[in-house]
This record gives sequence, structure tokens and C-alpha cells, in this order.
Amino acid sequence: MKIDKKLIKELTDYLNEFNLTELEYGNNDLKIKVSKSISNKSSQSTDLKKSTRTVAEKIDEFGEVSAGKKVTSPIIGTAYLAPEPGAKKFVEVGKKIKKGDTVMIVEAMKTMNHVPATSDGTVKEICIQDGSPVEFGQTLVILD
Repeated sequence: MKIDKKLIKELTDYLNEFNLTELEYGNNDLKIKVSKSISNKSSQSTDLKKSTRTVAEKIDEFGEVSAGKKVTSPIIGTAYLAPEPGAKKFVEVGKKIKKGDTVMIVEAMKTMNHVPATSDGTVKEICIQDGSPVEFGQTLVILD
């Protein structure tokens, strides 16, 4: 089988054009997956933070400092802090929540996915802005 360099180049261009980290293409018995690792100043600053933090604090793959229980995004999508625009937010900093309570919604492909709290606790920090894109595994909320 001959490798289609033009197709690979085109897929790689799509990664840059649409700011993607991974792209998969399939056609009959052909399957191509292209991905890139992101290395920029924010990852360099993460390394600096990591060396200056105490052992009790951890920095996850997104460069966030966390000391507590994390609620992470189960999928890639857009995070919303309330069920609809102008409505009361699911959680606020300082609010006590129980395991299973909805902390926010992540929309993916026009489907609203409720994100439950993974344990009981008090909301210490909300790590994302309303309407912002989130990655799989990205920390959304930190609980005490």
C-alpha cells in the first residue's frame, strides 16, 4: 500500500486550521490518525510552577493547581454553569454539595450532559468560565 502524503499533509493542515490536537480519517479499509503535542509557553510556566509548589499541591495536565477533590469533565464540549441563560447557577464557591449533585452541564453535539459531583464537599473553586470549551479530563470544580 502506498502512503498518500498529500492526504496526510491535508489532515495536518486541518489540525492547525481548526486548532485540534488529534484527527482521525477513515475510508473503506484505510484509517489515518494524525495528532500533535502542544508545547508552548504555558507548558513551560507549568514546569516552573511545579518546581515551586509544595508537595501537597498538584498541577494536572492542564496546568491547574489543585489541592482537594476534583470534578473533571467526562467529555469534550462546552461547559455551562446554569441550566439556561440567566438561570441560577448549579454551584457557587462555598456551597456544600453531595455526591451526585449536578455541578454543571457539558454540551456535546447538541446533547446536554449533566456532570455529577464525585463526592460530598464544599465548592472551593470553579475552574472554568460559563460557556467555555472543555477537554476530556479537564478539572471543572475543586471540592474541599
